[in-house]
Amino acid sequence: MAEAARLGWNGKSRGGRFGYLFFAFVVRVLGLRCAYALLAVIAVYFIPFAPKATAAIWSYNRRRRGCGRLRSAVELYRHYYVFGQTLIDRMAFRCGAGGRFGFAFDNYDRFIDLISHSGAVMIGAHVGCWEAGIGFFGHYGRKINIVMFDAEHRRIKEVLARSGRAADYKIIAVNEDPLTAMLQIKAALDEGEYVCFNGDRYLDAATAVPAEFLGGRVRLPGGPFRIASKCRKPVIFYYAVRERGRKYRFLFTDVPAEETRDERRLIDRYVASLEEVVRRYPRQWFNFYRFWDE
Repeated sequence: MAEAARLGWNGKSRGGRFGYLFFAFVVRVLGLRCAYALLAVIAVYFIPFAPKATAAIWSYNRRRRGCGRLRSAVELYRHYYVFGQTLIDRMAFRCGAGGRFGFAFDNYDRFIDLISHSGAVMIGAHVGCWEAGIGFFGHYGRKINIVMFDAEHRRIKEVLARSGRAADYKIIAVNEDPLTAMLQIKAALDEGEYVCFNGDRYLDAATAVPAEFLGGRVRLPGGPFRIASKCRKPVIFYYAVRERGRKYRFLFTDVPAEETRDERRLIDRYVASLEEVVRRYPRQWFNFYRFWDE
């Protein structure tokens, strides 16, 4: 936990309780267009008043994307704006306004074929808006278990309660009682359900694993890959990214069975997958803290 504090992340994504509730209200009452217009102004606020996140985005654009100073300054604003768009879209999906978006799928038939026969482990990242796809899993959506930190869990429950909606998926909260969480994960997989992790953030340095990502050394959470390598279930990398015209694209990649049994090979395959997505959608990777060991 001390290492997590050094990295500047404590299990809470950027965007506090007020931000969640504010945008939920705006989406419900004033609509998406008004929310996006307000965002154009609000995004400027975060540049000076979220110094750790601003430094992280600046370093990401300068060192990993190779942007010059002027372009990095422009990208800084754009990155915050795109993140705000995703936050607004997330509120729209939670408030039942998903019909205002368009959707496209990559490898969807293969994905459905995989999960039709047994449970699965899905590993994503803080890229785009994973919730965009929940409603499009059909009856499979009721078998989805999202593993997340308690801070996020409580915030989502409050927003859903205020909007009068229930979650279309189940949440397994971690970091308060890890043993209970592990039992819930095992039970879900044994029942043929799907357990979803994000593989790009960790809290416990003791269980983090090293990797090379975008030309630098990073550490990833070991838990998701360890569980995936031992559970004997299909492993799928999943991302939901935003494209022009208020459209979300769902990206699914299944991992060959022989690679899922080896934790190191699975991590390397995940890093290659995440790099491909981040290079393609560089403003939609939302890790606003010091990610690289440098």
